[in-house]
Amino acid sequence: MWFLSVVDNCFIVKRIFYILIFLLVGFSSVAQRLLLKNLTTFDEKRIHFGFTLGINAVDFNFDHYNYIGNNPKFDLEKLEVIAGETITPDRKIRADVSSLVPGFTVGIVTNLRLAESFDLRFLPGMSFSERRIVYNIPIEDINNPGSDFYSIKSTFLDFPLLLKYKSRKMNNQRPYLISGVAYRIDISKTGQEDLVRLKPFSASVEAGMGWDTYLQFFRLSTELKFSFGLDNVLDNGPKATQPQVYTNAFSKLSSNMFVLSFHFE
Repeated sequence: MWFLSVVDNCFIVKRIFYILIFLLVGFSSVAQRLLLKNLTTFDEKRIHFGFTLGINAVDFNFDHYNYIGNNPKFDLEKLEVIAGETITPDRKIRADVSSLVPGFTVGIVTNLRLAESFDLRFLPGMSFSERRIVYNIPIEDINNPGSDFYSIKSTFLDFPLLLKYKSRKMNNQRPYLISGVAYRIDISKTGQEDLVRLKPFSASVEAGMGWDTYLQFFRLSTELKFSFGLDNVLDNGPKATQPQVYTNAFSKLSSNMFVLSFHFE
């Protein structure tokens, strides 16, 4: 009996041994596949192209007059009445963006290799966005009566020029930082009766971070970028048919943009 027991134990040990060998071989083959590097010569290209898709959100940075009467354009002889309230020079008018509205960005990627860790990138494209402004007074807009907010929809032509700093490649991953400048043209239609009118041209500085993933046939880059407006985009007030108080409340209005992009190169 003891002999049969020894034989059975040896058989079990062999089975366990074979199973371990099988698992080790399997794990080894999986690990080799995971360590297989994709697009090994991709970053050596002097120049390459691609396209980008993204989600944006646009915000305003408001510079208010402390009192609306501090604005030189405020007309003491033509005091406006909003919802039964006379707007006097000592009135404080404040505005803010009620909530960020998601927009869409599409563009073309042109990448120039400067050095092992630096690229120069030009990403012309279009951005579709909306900003909803709320005030601490009721909104009286002849174009949209009864609304609780004032909506500004924009279609931007984007021309960003960015410097990309890349870390060392880790298997098929590579984090990076990006910064530069951008010039934008708002081609959306604006009219003299718009409650808040904006200038079409603006410049901004941009900074962000991203992560390159090298796939079998292309490189996918996930990038979060912040754009801070430099110019005052506030234009002259609307025609006399619209209240001037909603524009006169500001001394400066600059535009900021946040973009989550997916670059396919």
